[in-house]
Amino acid sequence: MASGETSRNEFEAVSELRPMISAYCRRRGSRDPEGIAAEVIAIAWGRRDELDLKDCRPWLIATARNLLLDEYRARRRSIPTDPGAMADLDKRREPDFEVESLDPELRLALDSLSPSDREAVLLVAWEELSPAEAARSMGIRPATFRVRLHRARSRLKQTLEELSATPAEATDSPLEDTI
Repeated sequence: MASGETSRNEFEAVSELRPMISAYCRRRGSRDPEGIAAEVIAIAWGRRDELDLKDCRPWLIATARNLLLDEYRARRRSIPTDPGAMADLDKRREPDFEVESLDPELRLALDSLSPSDREAVLLVAWEELSPAEAARSMGIRPATFRVRLHRARSRLKQTLEELSATPAEATDSPLEDTI
């Protein structure tokens, strides 16, 4: 089998991750999640000789995040507004997930986290990346990621307890295992 054929066959597994990338983009409010997913796959194809094709999910997520940031910047530039309104625009967060599918208390608790803490929680809970993969996708050391994730989970748990009439210890769903 020619090396080009092997590369193409190996890359098919990467292209099968396109729905995961598209879902990641959709949950973060992309106006064109399919387009960004296609662009991520195209970039991966161009860099296939540099990538570990068997373990590239963190790289794909990081690339999608960078393309999403480009989309957000372009969207922000296209909004005609006066300078006074720009301060309000800068305070707004881009959507990070499909809000309507979340419990309102969980949505409020996630919104209370910093963007990097929310990203850490969602990469592990929603994207199902391992802590090591999530750390690579965020461009930080695994130990740093684990500390960030632990602290984010603690803040999330505390906020949920404050929002709920029933303390988390009294519920049947252990937060630490699910988020």
